[in-house]
Amino acid sequence: MEKAKRYSAKREALLQLMRETDVHPTAEWVYQQLKPQFPDLSLGTVYRNLAAFRQDGTLVSVGVVNGQERFDAATFPHTHFICSRCGQVHDMHSLVVPDELAEAPVKSEGVQVDSYQLTFKGICKECLEKIKNIEP
Repeated sequence: MEKAKRYSAKREALLQLMRETDVHPTAEWVYQQLKPQFPDLSLGTVYRNLAAFRQDGTLVSVGVVNGQERFDAATFPHTHFICSRCGQVHDMHSLVVPDELAEAPVKSEGVQVDSYQLTFKGICKECLEKIKNIEP
């Protein structure tokens, strides 16, 4: 039997914060944002709630960037770009992933695809500009 979840102002504030940001935050970032509002908030509480939201599908993990797991409240299939220099994670909403991509494993491997993530890694525009301005 599933344990009933009681209402928690901290949990609600965490979920609202996640839905309002597009920075793909870490648990530590969420903690720093909510700590002034909830002085008794612990980092463990943030981690537990992020894990619970990830498990029930309310949030997704974008993966580990620079040693820290990053989260996204946009659970629909979309593409990300992760900068290997600054660690920023950007949504790439203008890049439409063809349906054939999600269907390919079904046809070739006979599996059921419930979700997928497409992530590009490289150097973002801002970091490329910085590199360009430094080079002689």
